[in-house]
Order: sequence, then C-alpha cells, then structure tokens
Amino acid sequence: MPPSTVPTLRQQRLGTELRKLREYAGLTSGAAAELLGLKQAQISNIEAGRYAVSADRVRAFASSYSCTDHAFVDALAAMTGGRQRGWWDEYREHLPATLIDLAELEHHAVGLRVALIIHVPALLQTTDHARALFQQVAPPMRQYEVEHRLTHRMKRQGILHRENPPPYAAIIHEAALRMGFGGPAVTRAQLRHLIDMSELTHVSIRVIRFGADHFPSTGQSFDYLEGAVQQLDTVQLDTHHGGCGFLDAEAQLSKYRSVLDRMDSCALAPAESRDFIHHLVQDI
Repeated sequence: MPPSTVPTLRQQRLGTELRKLREYAGLTSGAAAELLGLKQAQISNIEAGRYAVSADRVRAFASSYSCTDHAFVDALAAMTGGRQRGWWDEYREHLPATLIDLAELEHHAVGLRVALIIHVPALLQTTDHARALFQQVAPPMRQYEVEHRLTHRMKRQGILHRENPPPYAAIIHEAALRMGFGGPAVTRAQLRHLIDMSELTHVSIRVIRFGADHFPSTGQSFDYLEGAVQQLDTVQLDTHHGGCGFLDAEAQLSKYRSVLDRMDSCALAPAESRDFIHHLVQDI
C-alpha cells in the first residue's frame, strides 16, 4: 500500500498511539516487525501515519503488544482505513493544514469543551462577527482569503446542528462579550445568537464575570476535544501567529481538564449566564 504523502493529524495520532503501545510493551520497531511479520520500514511508516492501516491490523498490533484495554483498541480501530475525504478537504489548498486538522478533529469528537477570554467561540460566532475578526488580522488578508476562512468557519459550525450533535460546553469571560467587534449592530446580533444557541439542549454557555474571586487560567483560549476514549482527547491552543497548536500527552490533557473544571467553579450557571447576556444586549 503506498504511503500517504500528507498524513492528517488524525492519521498521525493513530500512528503515535500504536508507537506508544509498542514502546509500553518494551519492543523495538525491529522486534515488532519480526513479531508481526512486517518490515521495520512498514512499522515506522505506520507509526508516522504515512501508511494506512486496517482495523484488523490494529487489533493484531494491540494483541501482539499485550494491550487488554478493549475500549481503547476499539477506538483505535475506528480511526483506521485510508484517509476519508470530508468537506474540510476542499480547503486544503487554501488554508493552513492546522485549520483542516481542527475541522476533522471537531467532526470526530464525542464532546467539546472550550474556554475563551477575549473572543466568542468560533463555533458560536455569527457570520458578520467572524468577518469583522478576519478583517482585522495582521498582516491583512486579501478578500478571497477572508471568504475562505469565513466559509470554513461557518461549515465547522455544522457539527452543532447535525443529527446527534456532540455536547458542547463553552466558558466565556465577560471581556469577550463586551468586545465590540464589527460595531454595535454586529455585537448585538452576536450576543442574541449566543442566547439562542444556549437554548439548545446540547449547548452549555457559562460566563465568568469581572470580579470573580479567582481565575484559574493564564488567559489563553483553548478547545478540549474529547475522543471516543480519554486517551484520545486533544487540546487545541490558539497561538499568537493565528495558527493552532495541538497537545495530546496525558499530563497535558490532565492539566487542561483541571483548568476547565476550576473555571467551571467560578462561572455563572447556564441560566444566570443567559440572563447576563440579555442584560448586555439591552445596554448596547
């Protein structure tokens, strides 16, 4: 089977988890290849995400590596096969690869938790609000670049409106709600959109007010994307240069789960948050 020239983040993650299983079993890539009847180069390419691998082969790997976590093995098997094209692939020549990977991760996530300080969550932004943001980035984007970013962001929001959508929990600081991106009319419409989205049963929006007695964060926005099992969770960090950074080490995942839990503890309840946003709308 020919190698994939540009493995997606999802393919790379599958390979990384297979490598971790091998290393936990105390096997070198050469020893694993001999055990599985493969060439060492094949093991290396699979672990790098460059070779597609079948669900049966993943189960064979797990068995050879003495992995008895059946839920984890099932989740890995579900990630197999050749790269399946999604709507995000049409943007591959127009947007950074990290944005394509983010859309794919969101599509496969079984739950999402996000925390934002200055901006409204991307999946909850109106078209006009998102356009105002893209028009202010540095260096400036050309109009066609703005439109590519905009349509990509709007399509990402489809996961919240599909059949059986994943639960989505957003913690938003009051500062983000008071930013006037696009002017009063755009801001008012954006806040009303948040109120409407908060009425959906699978969407939770909680606000951290100015004056909260504690704030367990460095001020960096991030998304926590839940996999089919906790070992396959991913954290996405916004970076100053506008890209995405992805973390998946267990120590990192544990840290950000803790941060989210502590932010929950100082945020208003969903109903109180909705009432607060109502008041903000009236003040504009």
